[in-house]
Amino acid sequence: MTSIQDEIERRLAEREPDVEVLLAELKGDTVELFIDHPDGVTLELCERVTRALPELLEEHGLTVSSPGLERPLSKPDHFRRFIGRRARVRTREARDGHRSFTGELVGASESEVTIAADNGLVAIPYDAIARSNLVES
Repeated sequence: MTSIQDEIERRLAEREPDVEVLLAELKGDTVELFIDHPDGVTLELCERVTRALPELLEEHGLTVSSPGLERPLSKPDHFRRFIGRRARVRTREARDGHRSFTGELVGASESEVTIAADNGLVAIPYDAIARSNLVES
């Protein structure tokens, strides 16, 4: 998890406590923020979240959006919630000659996620993951 994500989560916990931060990434001068909410993500909610982060807007551009079909996975709870679904996990460094693994999520402990990929079961520590998301079957 990035430090910018930690900061956004802390601020939103105070200002919009029902909003879950799925992923916050700095791309150039813009923060891309993917959020979720028990009642779903609406345009009005995205606008509220944007207004709730004025300090961030002083330093960066900000895009706030719903997770969509290819929902980002960034925390152990996210991986556990979607066990049985297909996901793509990209690692920071090559593992067995690969940096991207796609397959069914079959396990998620506190330290790693396990994927049934084409080349067999692959256990990937969370700190080795660069980015991950659900993919359509």
